Amino acid sequence: MDVHLLVYDLSGGLARQMSAQLLGFQLEAIYHTSIKLNSLEYVYDGAVVSIIPGSSHLGRPLEEIHLGRTELPMDVIEEFLDSLREIYTVEAYDLWKHNCNNFSNDLATFLLGRGIPDHIVNMPQAVLDSPMGRMLLPALNQQINAKKRGGGILGIQESSAGSSSKPTAEFHHHQAVVRNIADNGALESHLLTAKNSCAVIFFTSATCAPCRTLYPVYDELAAEVGNKGVLIKVDISQAYDVGSKYSVSATPTFITFLRGQQENRWTGADPSALRGNVQLLVQMAWPPHPHQSLNLPTLSNPNAKPVIFTKIPPLPKLLAKMGSAAEDPSVQGIKKFIELRSSEGPAEASLPDMGGFTAFVRDSIQRLPTELMFTVIDLLRCGLVDPRFSGYMAEEKGHQTVLSVLEYVNGLGECPYALRLVALQMTCNLFTSPLYPDQILGYDKLRTAITMLISTSFLDDNHSSVRVAAASLLFDVSLYNSLKRRDGPGDVLAEGDQIELAASTLEAISQEESSSEALEGMLRALGYLVYRLPLDGELSDLLRTMDAEDTVLSKRKHFPNMALVSEIGLELLGKGLKRT
Repeated sequence: MDVHLLVYDLSGGLARQMSAQLLGFQLEAIYHTSIKLNSLEYVYDGAVVSIIPGSSHLGRPLEEIHLGRTELPMDVIEEFLDSLREIYTVEAYDLWKHNCNNFSNDLATFLLGRGIPDHIVNMPQAVLDSPMGRMLLPALNQQINAKKRGGGILGIQESSAGSSSKPTAEFHHHQAVVRNIADNGALESHLLTAKNSCAVIFFTSATCAPCRTLYPVYDELAAEVGNKGVLIKVDISQAYDVGSKYSVSATPTFITFLRGQQENRWTGADPSALRGNVQLLVQMAWPPHPHQSLNLPTLSNPNAKPVIFTKIPPLPKLLAKMGSAAEDPSVQGIKKFIELRSSEGPAEASLPDMGGFTAFVRDSIQRLPTELMFTVIDLLRCGLVDPRFSGYMAEEKGHQTVLSVLEYVNGLGECPYALRLVALQMTCNLFTSPLYPDQILGYDKLRTAITMLISTSFLDDNHSSVRVAAASLLFDVSLYNSLKRRDGPGDVLAEGDQIELAASTLEAISQEESSSEALEGMLRALGYLVYRLPLDGELSDLLRTMDAEDTVLSKRKHFPNMALVSEIGLELLGKGLKRT
């Protein structure tokens, strides 16, 4: 998809005429920008909204700059936009430091690996550096604060009938939408994705008034069903071949599919029947798991979140240990980014030179002594706390930077304690972006490297903090896989990896006698790895063969007051692994 930067002049030409005499330098425009992508214009106006290009009261843009092409699919882009919505809020808007141009820059950096022209991003600071700009600062801020109370800044949301502002997505869950299909090929493709779950086809037509009354209900059902099924809409007045194939002569007509086979068919505009039939279909495709009847308060917690290591060390001391390498401009850039984000919040911190810093990290592996590499990886860890930063890293080609770090650490015969610890914490922080978990579990090289890092770190008998961090990383991986089991489409972590991780975790549990924090982390991680698993699968057989229940319950001797031992041992591994 082509990515364009739409550039507007909020001054209507006055900046070019009067800036030299007022500010002491020539200013071509008071820039307002947005990103045009996939026939929509994405803009920050107190919230991240999408509008029909050029439909706001700002009219046509002054300039449309082609920034490049992105190969990222729209669902991935929407996930990233969801993460930006947490940062680009009406409260966070700042005319000088956190505005529409910063949003455009962040989105362009994610899509293309480079931002928008510097003269646009730097314009507010140039104005502030002038005597007139400093004099006008209080009055302008007062005007902006007054507009914030109305929920917007430029009034774009109100002026554009086609605007849309999605709510922030929950962690790792992208809201499903109705798929509008126009031909048999596209329909079969979507039905294929639901071959292990369920699908609904809603046949409608342009002249069907009763159909339109069901559209809101159908949209709501799509959101409720989420990844557990696919809801499709077909307009037979346009998709004649689809209507003919399924012998549809009246609308609305509904056809449901269960695990690839047609399950039901009915006609009529009854919203209750539609809702009831779809809900029944989902229940048939996703019957309750036996684990749901067990007493597992920890694992059934719907608000469980990944472990993220957010603590920022004293950066001057960290960079001092790095030596002359700290003078690299990309290092200074990320230092400024981390400090601003930590002291003033994400809204005040624009992304640094990501390409320069990732290149620096990879080069450091070759140049820096092993005992100093922890400083570079810790800096990377701090950057990954921000979802914009981790979102960029998630789409790096071949994950070359993160993979280089993991393979370097895994390849060391004797890995220094500090290096292994920050490598584990850095990998946990990949989960700040909703984009990374699928990459971790779906990209073989990355998943293999992370699995190896966890397994070998459990063997560190001398440092409980390493075992705690390894358990935290396994928890993040297991939690995400468990959510996919719950919400669909099912396991995304390969069963072979699940078996390897479960075996190494059980071994680590059997050896843990000193750290309650490490044991609790291991039990939580193992719990989510096992929760809702297929009871007739290889992992279940392994756990029974290894006598996982007794291994966990044996920890009562050293940790008699840890309730999680009984929850995981007696309930999950005892009752939960019994064949029905």
